Amino acid sequence: MDIPETNYVSLGGASVAYQVVGEGPIDLVYHHPFCHMDAQWSVEPEAHWNTRLASFSRLILFDRRGCGASDRVPQGGHTSAADWEEDLLAVLDAVGSSGAALFVEAGPGPMAIEFAARHPDRITSLILGNTSARWSATDGYEFGFSAAEIDQNLQFLTDGWGTTELTRSLNPGLAGNDQVVAALTRKARASCTPGGMSSQVGHAWRDFDAREYLSQLHMPVLVIHGDSAGGGTDTSWTPNSHSSYLVSHIANARYAGVACQNMLFYVDDADVVVDLVAEFLTGRYAPKAVERKLTTVLFTDIVGSTERAVTLGDRQWRHVLDEHDALVRLQLGRFGGREVKTTGDGFLACFDAPSDAVLCALEIARSAGKMGIEIRSGVHAGECELRGDDLAGLTVHVAARIEAIAGPGEVLTSATVKVLVTDSSVGFAEWGVHALKGVEGNWPLFAATAT
Repeated sequence: MDIPETNYVSLGGASVAYQVVGEGPIDLVYHHPFCHMDAQWSVEPEAHWNTRLASFSRLILFDRRGCGASDRVPQGGHTSAADWEEDLLAVLDAVGSSGAALFVEAGPGPMAIEFAARHPDRITSLILGNTSARWSATDGYEFGFSAAEIDQNLQFLTDGWGTTELTRSLNPGLAGNDQVVAALTRKARASCTPGGMSSQVGHAWRDFDAREYLSQLHMPVLVIHGDSAGGGTDTSWTPNSHSSYLVSHIANARYAGVACQNMLFYVDDADVVVDLVAEFLTGRYAPKAVERKLTTVLFTDIVGSTERAVTLGDRQWRHVLDEHDALVRLQLGRFGGREVKTTGDGFLACFDAPSDAVLCALEIARSAGKMGIEIRSGVHAGECELRGDDLAGLTVHVAARIEAIAGPGEVLTSATVKVLVTDSSVGFAEWGVHALKGVEGNWPLFAATAT
């Protein structure tokens, strides 16, 4: 998805930045602390998260005053719940939204609760993720943070703000993912300074209290709590007692516990939470974003494997398969192929260059022949769907069908591969026009040879 345009709405001289993404039938406002309208799209999991939310909604994003691309507050200052309310109302008016679902995570929870209760005509549903009606401990809310805990946590955040060390500490699930850690760290620095963060968070943790508004929430409410196991246990920043309090004090609130070991849901398995939100708001899961890649697909297979397995017996056949697998993987590494998966007695692999795929297939057939193993191969190039580490789509299906009709020791290719291969060490001989099972039309095929 292209980075959406950032717009501004003016509130008496102050400017609030916002974006609108998607064209779904419902309006959905998503908000979490210390975002940045532009920098968020450089964080791969956050961009994926936003894209999936926008797949079933008209997604509305905004930076409240005091952070991100919106106007900052004076040093040591902070925005109030009334300011947040004014910001969001102005954004909803600017985008022409008469009724929206509101999804907030972490710090802004109390402000969202108050806003939804005060403006039931503008908020149709409320989703509260890892958040609370208030943060500090008080009578009747003894499980909140003590004054000493707030001071300690603020000092910890201030000392490390904008550093990769703090990013890793808040997101232990990103261990080893230096690229996302770096992007999140840059976004933190873009969102606000250490002093601005301390003022905003300190005010929210000490002063925000939306408990009186919980009984006034009559729209559908979903409370989502994350922990390392998804079972509703305590986390260091948002103990489950806060979520339990929300559920017990909001009429007809739904609760969902999900596995989450990072600060915000999008850093973990975003698709699980997005599906929860989509099902809550629309009654169905969000459409999956399909990623596609132009690649060359190679299928290999041992000819007569069943008969050989019966003749040799399980133990000796297992030894033959191990040698075969080692041979194929050696050649894949030599020619830059990626093993997608094994198919029992064959391989599915992909290559960036069609010539590498054909040369690899020819070398596999030649080397296996010296071992007394006959290999047949099929090669086709085209656009494939990426499903995690797997490949899917018509290109994969065609390559499999070509391999299935190849003879012992043969490397058959489609006409597409023949046209794309310019390596002079590869030759092609016409192999006739064939119907491929399950594929429309007739396909000219070619037998590749080493010249």
